[in-house]
Amino acid sequence: MIVVETVVELRRRIRALRGLGKRIAFVPTMGNLHAGHLYLMQKAREYAEVVVASIYVNPLQFGENEDFDIYPRTPREDHAALEAEGVDLLFTPTDAEIYPRGREAQTRVEVPGLNNILCGAFRPGHFRGVATVVNRLFNLVNPDVAVFGKKDYQQLLVIRLMVADLGMPVEIVGAETVREPDGLAMSSRNHYLSAEERKIAPRLYATLCALRDQIAKHRKILPDLENKTLQDLEAAGFRPEYVSIRRQQDLEVPQQQDHRLVILAAAWLGRTRLIDNVELEIH
Repeated sequence: MIVVETVVELRRRIRALRGLGKRIAFVPTMGNLHAGHLYLMQKAREYAEVVVASIYVNPLQFGENEDFDIYPRTPREDHAALEAEGVDLLFTPTDAEIYPRGREAQTRVEVPGLNNILCGAFRPGHFRGVATVVNRLFNLVNPDVAVFGKKDYQQLLVIRLMVADLGMPVEIVGAETVREPDGLAMSSRNHYLSAEERKIAPRLYATLCALRDQIAKHRKILPDLENKTLQDLEAAGFRPEYVSIRRQQDLEVPQQQDHRLVILAAAWLGRTRLIDNVELEIH
């Protein structure tokens, strides 16, 4: 695996790969890699001959009083895991390489509509920071395809809309959420959970599955289902921010004719913010 730290060297390597006619798949990450990240690398290999990954903890997507300073950084372990997974090229830039004029002077990218709902309502500016850094990384790596996990469902749609709106020639692939044996979605932030909280955490997914099954059983969205699920999460020990049933394609509130739905939730457990979602189709 080749590791590069500068934009100049990255572009030189990408040009060489392009010169050989290689198709490139890209997986951007913030490091502290787990099996879910490695699944994204495996998925990327299905779409291209060359897999490029990046590790960069992007300050623009962290709000005030969020966990940027303590976000887990494990570069040695991450490099070893990516090399074992057969990743061809790893980009590990500094802030100066990503934001050469400084963070405050950086041109920002915003996807209207999706920016300020659901997680965006509770994390102002978060998706602007995501879109900004992914746009810059796409322009540097110039991939044919990029792979993102469905656990961050709203993020996936933000990226898809950004790519479509800006006419970027990148295919966006959504990979299924990788879970622990008890159902908890894998996340770098799971290590914030205490031992007792870790026992409770899988109930977020279980509660969303129960809501999904209710909708599937009745073949429609019954009144007050979201509020009932919020109450169930509170009773289990969570501090939920939202539970919301939305359309898969754009996260709009579903109408009667909509059949492809996704249930999304965010909830705090102690000092850990957990997100999860389940998709369903009403037949």
